[in-house]
Amino acid sequence: MELLRLLKGQILWGPTMIVMLVGTGLYLTIRLRFIQVRYLMHSVRCISGRYDDPAETGDISHFQALAAALSATIGTGNIVGVATAIALGGPGAVFWMWVTALVGMATKYTSCSLALRYRVIHEDGSASGGPMYYLSQGLGLRWLAVLFALLAGIASFGIGCAVQSNSVADALVGLLPGGLQGPRLGASLPVIGGTLALKPLIGLLLAFLAGIVIIGGIRRIARVAAKLVPFMCVIYMAGALIVLVRFAPEIPSAFAQIFRYAFTPLAIGGGFVGVVLQQTVRMGVARGVFSNESGLGSAPMAHAAAKTKEMAREGFVAMLGPFIDTIIVCTMTALTIIVTGVWQVRGENGDLLYGPGGKGVPITHNGETIVGNVAADGLPFLDASEKPYLVPIGATLTQQAFEHGIGATGRWIVALGIVLFAYSTMISWSYYGDRCWEYLLGARSETVPFRFLPVYRHRNGERPRSRVERLGQFKRPDGHPEPDRLARALRRRRPRDARLHCPNESKRGLVGP
Repeated sequence: MELLRLLKGQILWGPTMIVMLVGTGLYLTIRLRFIQVRYLMHSVRCISGRYDDPAETGDISHFQALAAALSATIGTGNIVGVATAIALGGPGAVFWMWVTALVGMATKYTSCSLALRYRVIHEDGSASGGPMYYLSQGLGLRWLAVLFALLAGIASFGIGCAVQSNSVADALVGLLPGGLQGPRLGASLPVIGGTLALKPLIGLLLAFLAGIVIIGGIRRIARVAAKLVPFMCVIYMAGALIVLVRFAPEIPSAFAQIFRYAFTPLAIGGGFVGVVLQQTVRMGVARGVFSNESGLGSAPMAHAAAKTKEMAREGFVAMLGPFIDTIIVCTMTALTIIVTGVWQVRGENGDLLYGPGGKGVPITHNGETIVGNVAADGLPFLDASEKPYLVPIGATLTQQAFEHGIGATGRWIVALGIVLFAYSTMISWSYYGDRCWEYLLGARSETVPFRFLPVYRHRNGERPRSRVERLGQFKRPDGHPEPDRLARALRRRRPRDARLHCPNESKRGLVGP
């Protein structure tokens, strides 16, 4: 267990990983001459259907490809991840989430363009693509392609299934009266002959609903995502907008805090004492990547199924993913938490603590947090007080922010958002896992059992949150971005040649060197 914590905390999300993630995106941004700024409006035109051709090779339209990718990225990270980043890193973490998203747009453009360039068209006309294909065909690194597919396939069980279903179960159980809270499975309802545990029931229901869509493959996933993604974004953002309108005078101050604490440690009146800049940057980058998945190599698997022959065009479409996910949705969540002030709730002596629930007493020494002292559920405290007052994080913190602005209805809006966001992530990540196992096993018929494995993993709503959270943090693609980034670095000249594969845009001057 200590080895896993070391790998996750010091290696997977240490300074080296942060430099590689942001550095690769920055390099591609400069080399492509800030393509995310110059061609942002053209990206919007691409998803409008102007360039769609039903006769093109592929499975889904440009918009459906973007919706399928967004359904995977717009997940609990937009609600739970943002709240956690602010709770652990302060408002400055939001700035680093923005940085990760902006440079990640160039990363998404590059990886998804390469996915189109090296995708495989099957006899039935369907397409398969992703990092494993351009690693093996573009670079000749078959072993690295196998490593990526294996790690991503395993990650689909963690980030795509267990973490999401557990977040849904926690959010729904949190809406119930306290008297129904059970000691282990979170909640139970009295029934004839005993009680019925709710978390396993929620997990089974999610498994059934996800299975109906997953078995239909990318076409059914894309159709569902094309309807679900706009709906869930509008509902959630409408609630956030109501909160922001009510607290409109605090919005300028919220932006000021984001920029101020992006480069300085946060220590206000005893709150977050010892939270240094490295923690702020680490949380911002980590949660930003968890949210928009730039650099992980997951989205190229969805975009490779698009009906187009012009790889740069699909790169433009994919580029919108981080912008919508992080710059828009995550920012709305962050602003509601900051303007309502729920992230600054303090204990009796003015110290801010990190929960939820624990039996250990957290300590600080010489202004630095002793993170080795963890709660009974394995989560570390940030600070201490003589009479500890635990501040909830994650979904609960976001629910409190909405409740401040909308009332009790706010908690239900957040819960609905978590359910829809998590469900959309489940179905898309199950497809990603299916693509990876197909690449590893070859024959499509042999991958059918793996379509049922994610369905089984969705039942993990019954697991204690801390266990699933630790599992997801190690199993999610935090451990597999290196092969994908290596491919883009070694193939760095390919993005500049994208205009050769996008003649329509090139003739109109929309794609240049």
